[in-house]
Amino acid sequence: MIKTIIFDFGDVFLNLDKPATARELKKLEISHFSEEMLHQNKLYEKGLITSEEFISGYCESFPKLTSGNFRDSWNAILVDFPEHRLKFLKKLKEEKSYKLILLSNTNHIHIDWVKKNVSFFEEFKNCFDAFYLSQEINLRKPDSEIYEYVLEQHDLKPGETLFIDDTPENTEAASKLGIHTWNIDPVQEDVSDLFTIKSELF
Repeated sequence: MIKTIIFDFGDVFLNLDKPATARELKKLEISHFSEEMLHQNKLYEKGLITSEEFISGYCESFPKLTSGNFRDSWNAILVDFPEHRLKFLKKLKEEKSYKLILLSNTNHIHIDWVKKNVSFFEEFKNCFDAFYLSQEINLRKPDSEIYEYVLEQHDLKPGETLFIDDTPENTEAASKLGIHTWNIDPVQEDVSDLFTIKSELF
């Protein structure tokens, strides 16, 4: 019996265009990223370097970049947040049948965009019993430590927990800990159909 639902943010609630950042950077003649830069991306998601350090690292590597056009390219992945998903979440909160937790790999630049462009962000955030962003807890998916951290913080039993995420390696990592998972397909599935699609769990 599921007692806790852990949700990812991007491509679960917030629609993403995942190739968009690379596409926009390519317009600036930037198409190759070193292993060091990819490592910096992970450090930034973990909140281990500041936005200023992150941006300056890119601008130093690619002299054509400015802080402004890098931010625009970095945020191009973010599309919109359909309001019917907020309504679904608010209904879940009102029913009080499940503990609701958000667990997202993200970063300060993206969250700043969300706060500016999603008018109901605070209302969305307030629907959760806990709201974990990778840059705030210095952990990121799919590392097992992030799932163990959430389980421990709330004394959760994996067999009573469902984790919803669009990235296969993230749900696979959670499954290894005994957590039920839904690897949602954002093209064909919608989180608001949870109780229809995953009816066997409820």
